[in-house]
Amino acid sequence: MDSVSSLPDTQCGFIAIVGRPNVGKSTLLNHLVKQKISITSRKPQTTRTNVLGIRTEDDVQMIFVDTPGQHHSQDKAINRYMNRVASSAAMDVDLVIFVVERDIWTDEDTIVLERLAASSCPVIVAVNKVDKVDDKSALMPTFAAIAEKIDAAEIIPVSALKEQNLDVLEQEIVKRLPACEHIFPEDQVTDKSMRFMAAEIVREKIIRQLGAELPYQVAVEIEDYADEGDIVHISAAILTEREGQKRIIIGDKGDRIKKIGIDARKDLEAMLDVKVMLKLWVKVMSGWSDSARALRSLGLDQ
Repeated sequence: MDSVSSLPDTQCGFIAIVGRPNVGKSTLLNHLVKQKISITSRKPQTTRTNVLGIRTEDDVQMIFVDTPGQHHSQDKAINRYMNRVASSAAMDVDLVIFVVERDIWTDEDTIVLERLAASSCPVIVAVNKVDKVDDKSALMPTFAAIAEKIDAAEIIPVSALKEQNLDVLEQEIVKRLPACEHIFPEDQVTDKSMRFMAAEIVREKIIRQLGAELPYQVAVEIEDYADEGDIVHISAAILTEREGQKRIIIGDKGDRIKKIGIDARKDLEAMLDVKVMLKLWVKVMSGWSDSARALRSLGLDQ
């Protein structure tokens, strides 16, 4: 009998998606997994914690890790937390996808690059938002500039939003995945609970409704989640830091929080394929975003 164990016929690996805030990481994850896993908006710092998106195709399982955008700010506990989890994710994976924008390089991109230098795993650079460029030869100076900054195996132009060139990106990912048994069941698409997903969907609708009108100090806490088979009852508290923020979310005669609830319920019903009864209210928790204890109570402590 051969003393050397044969490698499995399957491939499986963890792929961290990293980059500065608002560069398109969550949109890329959702399209690679082919299901909405991570919430998205045009506002930076929408993603606050690492979210796994799992895609299994025949003998290949890709486990994507959507990470918070890495940025300068360290002034609050939540900012330090997001930087920490984003940095740690890149240290414990088989492959990193470094998402950059086609014609913009900022100091925050440099921060990500410097942190990647501490990791020994291979890196693919995904140059996002190329759908806005008609003449693709115009991208060559961008590629050359990136190649000078990072010794990456591949630099791949993509459009996460328009799903352009994602098949090429997937092929390059699979090439780099180790031979390994699958870690998750083939029908599992995320490691997060439905309570977490429900809270994130509500938070997404708040961000999209309010845009620049409300600062980042908003969180959502699921206080009750009851699955009765053909109907799911969800009660969620929206946490703000000041009374003025509470009034903004509620809106005139409650019109804004009602619209947030309607939009969130539609997404939840599409995700769960059952009727959802969603109750929302707003409460003030002063200083939660700079309190390690409050972050732990919200599950932002891994």
